[in-house]
Amino acid sequence: MIVETLPPLSHLLVMLGALLLAGAGAGFIAGLLGIGGGIIIVPALYQVFSNLDVSADIRMHVAVGTSLATIVATGFRSARAHHRRGAVDLDLLKQWIVPVVVGAVAGSVVSDLVSGAALTAIFAVVALGIALQMTVIRPEMRLTDRLPGQPIRSIMATVIGLISTMMGIGGGMLTVPSLRLCNYPTRNAVATASAVGFLIAVPATLGFITAGWGTQGLPPLSLGYVNLLGFVIIAPATVSMAPFGARVAHTIPQTVLRVLFGVFLLVASGRLLYGSFAA
Repeated sequence: MIVETLPPLSHLLVMLGALLLAGAGAGFIAGLLGIGGGIIIVPALYQVFSNLDVSADIRMHVAVGTSLATIVATGFRSARAHHRRGAVDLDLLKQWIVPVVVGAVAGSVVSDLVSGAALTAIFAVVALGIALQMTVIRPEMRLTDRLPGQPIRSIMATVIGLISTMMGIGGGMLTVPSLRLCNYPTRNAVATASAVGFLIAVPATLGFITAGWGTQGLPPLSLGYVNLLGFVIIAPATVSMAPFGARVAHTIPQTVLRVLFGVFLLVASGRLLYGSFAA
C-alpha cells in the first residue's frame, strides 16, 4: 500500500533535504572507498524516519528495505561497468547465484519476523565488525591461499546474502573482505561483489515490499517497507556523487581513509546499538 495521509509540507521538505543529503553522502563515500553506499544510507534513513516519528517497530525495516531498493539501480549500473571491463568472475557468479538468492530471500523473511530493535542491533553489531576489520586487520591478511571448494563456497554466498539483506547493504562490504581473505584478486573481488549486490538487492527488495504490505504507520509514499520517495531521491544522488568521491580518493592516502571511515562506523553503529537497547 502506498501510504496514507501525507504530513505537512514542511515535514516533506525536511525529509526531502535529509534524503538528498544521505544519498549524496553515500555516493561520495562509495566513490571514496570503493564500497557500497548502504552502510551509510541505512543509518541516515533510520535518523530521517526517527525525526518523522515513524514507529521504532518498523523504522529500521523501512530503512533497510529502501536502501536495498536503491542498490537495485546502483548495483546494476556498477556491475555492468565492471563486466564491460571483463573484471567480473562469471564462473564464480554462476556458482553463487542460487545460494545468494536463497540467502537474500531468507534474510527478508527473518527481517520481517524480528523486532525493529533486533534488526537495528544486528546492523550495529555487523557494522562494528566491519569497522574493526577496516581499522585493525591488515589489508594483506589472508586465511587461505585460494577459495575453498563446495559446499563451503555456497555457504559463504548464502551467509553473505542473508546478512547483507538484513543490513540493507549490497554485499560488497562482506563479499570483498571474504574473497580477499581467500587470496582472491582485489580487482575481481570488487567487480564480482557489485554483481553479487544486484543479485541480493532484487529478491530482497521484493521481499521487503511483500513483508511490509498493509503495515500501518509507514512513512509517506511507501510500498511495503520500501519508501518510494527515498528511492527516487537517493538512487540518482548516490550515482551522481560517486565520481567526486573517487576523485578525492586520489588525493588522500587509503590508510587514512580506511581509519576515518572505520571511526565513523564505530560511532554510527554504537549509536544504533545504544538506541536498540534503549527502545
